Order: sequence, then C-alpha cells, then structure tokens
Amino acid sequence: MNHPTDLRPGPDPDPGPGPRPDLGPDPGPGPVVGTAQGAVRGLRRGDVAAFVNIPYAAPPHGAGRFAPPRPHEPWSGVRDATVPGPTAPQSARRLGGIDMSPYFGPGWVPGDDHLTVDVWTPADATGGLPVMVFVHGGGSVAGSTRSALYDGSAFARDGVVLVTLNHRLGIAGFLDLPGAPANRGLLDIVAALHWVRENIAAFGGDPDRVTLFGQSAGATLVGGVLATPEATGLFRRAIVQSGSGLGAFSREQAARVARAAAEALGVEAHADAFAEVSDERLVAAASRLAGIELRTAAHRDPLLGLSPFGLVLDTQPAASVAAGSGDGVDLLVGTNTEEGNLYLAPVGAYDTSTPEDVDDVAARSHPDPARLVGTYRTTRPEASPGALRSALLGDALFGAGSWALADAHAAQARTATYTYEFAWRSRALDGRLGATHAVELPFVFDRAHLAALHGPAALLGPDEPPADLAARMHGAWVRFARTGDPGWDRYDTGRRATMRIDAEWALVDDPRGEERRAWS
Repeated sequence: MNHPTDLRPGPDPDPGPGPRPDLGPDPGPGPVVGTAQGAVRGLRRGDVAAFVNIPYAAPPHGAGRFAPPRPHEPWSGVRDATVPGPTAPQSARRLGGIDMSPYFGPGWVPGDDHLTVDVWTPADATGGLPVMVFVHGGGSVAGSTRSALYDGSAFARDGVVLVTLNHRLGIAGFLDLPGAPANRGLLDIVAALHWVRENIAAFGGDPDRVTLFGQSAGATLVGGVLATPEATGLFRRAIVQSGSGLGAFSREQAARVARAAAEALGVEAHADAFAEVSDERLVAAASRLAGIELRTAAHRDPLLGLSPFGLVLDTQPAASVAAGSGDGVDLLVGTNTEEGNLYLAPVGAYDTSTPEDVDDVAARSHPDPARLVGTYRTTRPEASPGALRSALLGDALFGAGSWALADAHAAQARTATYTYEFAWRSRALDGRLGATHAVELPFVFDRAHLAALHGPAALLGPDEPPADLAARMHGAWVRFARTGDPGWDRYDTGRRATMRIDAEWALVDDPRGEERRAWS
C-alpha cells in the first residue's frame, strides 16, 4: 500500500527554552512545592499554578536509553519549574496541507533530562483533588508535553490536578532488542505514575483518585498500562481517546523491525550495539522504517505501516482486560466519526482514492476483506471510494480495537464502562477534514479558542465551533475523573449505549452495529 500520509522528517526548528505557560500577567515569585527529589518553583496566574519540566526519572542518556527508567537524583535548593525543558529525540512531522504544529509541538528540543512531567493545579489547592495524567499521541515517534493543546489551565480551573508527561519515543522507547527490556516507553509511563503516587498530594491531588488518559498512540499506551500488572493500584480510571486494544505488535513483527533498524544503522541487533549510536542517527534510522512490511501469517500490521513503533506484547490489551487485567478501573473509550480523513485529505488522497485502494486497506487489516468491504458498501451505499477508504482505515486503526476494549471491559461487570463517538465536523480543507483523528483534543482540554487551530488549513477549520461544545466535553471528562460517571448511561455488551458528541449530544445504542460486527 502506498501510504499517502507524509510523515517524513522535516527541518527541526530551534525553539530554545520555550515560553512560560500561558497563564496571563506574571504576578511575581511563584509557589514552591516540595517533592521527594527536591523543591520546585512554579508560576501562579490568578487561580492556577503551573510547574513544568519536573523530572520523574533519571536522564536516559547513553546506555540508559535502553534500560528501565531509574529514579532521578535529588537536588538541593529550589529547581526552576517555570520554563519548558527538553523533549524526547524525534524528527519533525508534517501532514501534508494541514497545520498540525499545535498537536506535535516544537519537535525535538535537545537535552538528556526529558523524562519529565508538567503539573497544573488550582493555586490555592489544599488537597484531595482528582488527578488526571495525560499521555500524548504521535505514533510513538513524536510529540511532547510542549504541545500548545496540552495546557492544563482549564482542568486546574475546574478543580483537577492535571499532569502531562514525556516518555521515550521511537527506537529508544519501543524497539524490541535483546539485552533491553521491552516497551521502555510504557515503563516510563508507569514510572511517572509512581511519581504521581508519591508526590501529587503536595500539589493538592489525591493519589487514590488518578485518571490515566491518552489520545492516539498515547491512548493505545493507556490500554497497555491497563493490562500491565506493575501498574495495578496506580490509577482508578482510564480514558482511551482514539486508541486501540488491538494495537500491539507481535514478537515476530518486533524482531522484523529490529533487524531493519540494525541494518539501517550497520550495527548488531542488540541493545549494547544500539547504545553506541547517537540520538541523531537513531532518529534518522527510525524515520526510514515507516512503511516496512509487518504483516505475518498470524498477525496483521496494527498500524498499517504508518509507524513501526508501539507496544510489543504476547497478548493484546483487550484480551488481557477480558482476562481480568485492570480490574477495578473505570473506563471511558471512544473514537471520532471520520478518523481516517486525517491520513488522506491533507495530501489529496481522499479525492483520488479508487475502489482498489479500498480493497487494499481491507486486505491489510481483515482476514475476509471481501466481506468487510461488502458490509461497508451496504451500510454506506452513497459513499465515494475516498469515504470508504477513510472509514476502513479509521476502523482498522482505532474503531475495531476500541470496540474490542470496550466489550472486554464491560464483560467484567465489576467496574463502569462508557463510550462516546465524536462527530463534530471541522470544515478545514474545504470540509474534507471532518470529524477526523485528533479533532476532539481542543474540546477535551477546553483549548478550542487557540488561534493556531483556526483557518482553512488548521485543525478546527475556518468556522467557529459550537460555543458550548468545549465546555461541555471538557466538563464530561472532569466529571468522569471526579465521580467515574461522565454523565450518560453505561455501556454494556447488550445495549452498547454510546454518546454521540456534536453540536447536539445524543445517546445512541450500538450506533454502528453492523460495521462493528464485521470486525469481530
């Protein structure tokens, strides 16, 4: 399959230390909070305090890039937590004709000490507040806490302690190598959750009321953490936004990626050899691996060639959850109506798609592609090849795995499961972007007012979204973190109640049942 999405590396800007969090006029010296490693000074703007670039683990440099996360050394004095810091090594990303810079952030900001968290909290918090910990998306090869979207001021304003985290990406984070633990990026997330458990009370949070949430690759990682025994008890609720409970690579697929990476670098496929390679060369090699053929006789490629990096597991997270992993954790899971548009419309592939392209997506993602395509042609009789290709692509990447995760969790009947479908359509790219991947994020973070999100080639398009959509969606996420109930009926494997989120909200039972069943 010729993947239309342009994820090639582009020139990295030099963002420098970056601006301070956007909280308004600076009133002077900020608040100081003590952590287990030392004191940190943040910023206060009105009712919100922000602390950025706080280490939760030691810098992963040299051989440490391929080792488990280690505790950070204590520091003396007060650490400045007012200026954003380094990010994980990554190449710049672009998605054709759409500006995704508010999503990806500044790219690679060099510096070893990038296993950090940012914390946003009510300035006068005294304790006991719900905590939300966010894992960014970016295909497990890009992204950081420095994205303009992930400012946590709105959460703090509404009585939540919001934590965003950086983790290792690409080869350092996810390449499965002999001599190194697997899923190092996931281990970083677990380490950050341990940091939250130990320190968040000092910021006003309740360590027993933690919600772990993520989007895209970050959401798939949340599903992986849900299935990780070492994370048991570290969080009480989880939100999976456009992720997948079927998104893990097999060991065989991971070994294929490791061999290709070793060949690209001219080294042995072992952690000791990779530890001698510079970050610059690792990033360049990772960029050359996109599109590698990973289908095997037993396993489809869960990311359809868009990225060769992600979880490597013997059992998919949905199956682990069905077997009892994540017991006691409430779950909110959902997708967007037109996820696949982001991978087609910005490069013109939506309008040029052919029936053969539709068949190709089905063949790469389903054991009975003819039946799958037949189902979608029946449910969408007026759909163009581009619309069908987008629908299949979105469900192969996110829909099928989200349905599987929701069903697995709901079948336990010991905790609450909720689902949503985000249906508001962006008019970007002459309306072709639609309710696509990532378009819900500005509403979840109540950041839809950002100027960079508006325009004919910006994520939210040229039109103003409904005035109350951000407040209402953000409020549902806050309510779920606070109470375990976002405000609508629970999902079960009989009714499958799903909240369709648009200008008007509507609770719909099993809204895409025929298509859902085609994947089961």
